[in-house]
Amino acid sequence: MQKITPFLWFDTQAEEAANFYVSIFKNSKILNISRYGDAGPGPKGSVMTISFELDGHEFTALNGGPQFKFTEAISFTVICKTQEEVDDFSKKLTDGGQEVACGWLKDKYGLCWQITPEILPKLLGDPDPQTVDRVMQAMMKMKKIDIPALQRAYDNR
Repeated sequence: MQKITPFLWFDTQAEEAANFYVSIFKNSKILNISRYGDAGPGPKGSVMTISFELDGHEFTALNGGPQFKFTEAISFTVICKTQEEVDDFSKKLTDGGQEVACGWLKDKYGLCWQITPEILPKLLGDPDPQTVDRVMQAMMKMKKIDIPALQRAYDNR
């Protein structure tokens, strides 16, 4: 069991969301489901919490009611090796959601994700400020990250 586990508050869609996320990430599975009993506050037998694993990382989701919503203040970063991975995760996670900017997106539950190519820190960490500015300017025009376009900006082509 990992020491720190993200705990996600949903209105009533915790199980639906967990199944959605598990379907997107390899090496993922549902771990445990707890249900409300007579004491509530949810309907007896309905999902209270669901624990799941996404590519080796544990999460817990709660059906806690409509009091709280996700915001951009918290997001999950998905590191991608290729443009194909960026495209695949972006497409799957925005199904019913929306692309925002610079690789950020919101899924259909309102949870924010950053679909980030692993090369991005190298490109933005270059010692030449003009190179970094070109890459940043290119990225700021993107919704979904385009690795070849970032590389062209980096190479000044």
